[in-house]
Amino acid sequence: MASRLILRAGRERAVLRHHPWIFSGAVERIEGGDPAPGATLEIFDADGRWLARAAYSPSSRIRARIWTHDEDEIVDAGLIQSRMARAVRARQRLAEDPQIEAYREVHAESDGLPGLIIDRYGSFRVVQFLSAGAEHWRETVLGELSNDSCRGIFERSDAEARLLDGLEPRAGLVWGEAPPSHLMIEEYGLRFAVDIQAGHKTGFYLDQRENRLRVRGLISGGQVLDVFSYTGAFSVNALAGGAERVTAIESSSPAIQLAKANLEHNGISAERATWIQGDAFVELRRLRDRGLAFDAIILDPPRFAATRSQVHRAARGYKDINLLAFKLLKPGGRLFTFSCSGGLSPDLFQKIVADAALDAGVRAVIEGWMSQAEDHPVALHFPEGRYLKGLICRRRE
Repeated sequence: MASRLILRAGRERAVLRHHPWIFSGAVERIEGGDPAPGATLEIFDADGRWLARAAYSPSSRIRARIWTHDEDEIVDAGLIQSRMARAVRARQRLAEDPQIEAYREVHAESDGLPGLIIDRYGSFRVVQFLSAGAEHWRETVLGELSNDSCRGIFERSDAEARLLDGLEPRAGLVWGEAPPSHLMIEEYGLRFAVDIQAGHKTGFYLDQRENRLRVRGLISGGQVLDVFSYTGAFSVNALAGGAERVTAIESSSPAIQLAKANLEHNGISAERATWIQGDAFVELRRLRDRGLAFDAIILDPPRFAATRSQVHRAARGYKDINLLAFKLLKPGGRLFTFSCSGGLSPDLFQKIVADAALDAGVRAVIEGWMSQAEDHPVALHFPEGRYLKGLICRRRE
């Protein structure tokens, strides 16, 4: 018989609204033994009413992640397999699009598979097991993937989220052929080398795919500044769109080398890009002190806030870089600014950017909002799933 998680009185509302997380503060007690990490628990309210079935994460502040709110639905290998198949079917349009070779096949909670990420790079897959529940069903997931058409499966279960669940990091080939150190993919007519084995996340920021295309369409000339440029995907798109030159700031030397190679892969002259290796906050101040100005600026920083408790500190960082960007932006220029911190709401992010413009003495308008690509969906009852937020701001002349 499965163990039971009993909620504190009045803490059942989020579960009834189908939010997938149960936080430790909402738990009154565990009955029926000492369940192992990833074990399936029966969730009850304080009055003894059954609510859901969830995976147990004893080391995490998110104490349980819900699999189902249907009492007749059993959590077993069949459930995992059927949800994986459903997620893959939902991406059929992307799978058949000849202009897209890399996309997300499974997006964790929003696909009903908490903590499980599966990304497709051509004929290779990269998988992440980022929660105790996902780890519990690891062999089922790998068995299902190895039955499908791909050359190899590489695991990148080395993200911070896994550590928060009390799990040791793990990375390496788990099935089939090892991907090349620099795997080539195509995205809307451009070619990029991806480091699946050691790059950020699973090697490439797949969630920014449509935003890169949007930037390409809006930049038709002038000087562009790309901050936190990683392997140059936004820089390549800006230059392909017609930018005269790009100045890119990135702290990682291997990422810069790959970015330079990506220019070459797309037939773009190396003379059209300047690469600055260093801390973005320091380098932005140096550019400001030199009196430089740019026609367009792209800010795509890493996550500053992993949890809600870190939002206040993160807000200062976001304000600082946006303030510096506005000071470097020419009148009439565009700022493309992003946050991938899930604990930071879209409204708060917009307020931070507005405050940065005010402190910079700049008047600006929002021309558009940006978010993650469609293969990174957001479940309606899981607003935290909308982690990527972006604004297109034009400085008034």
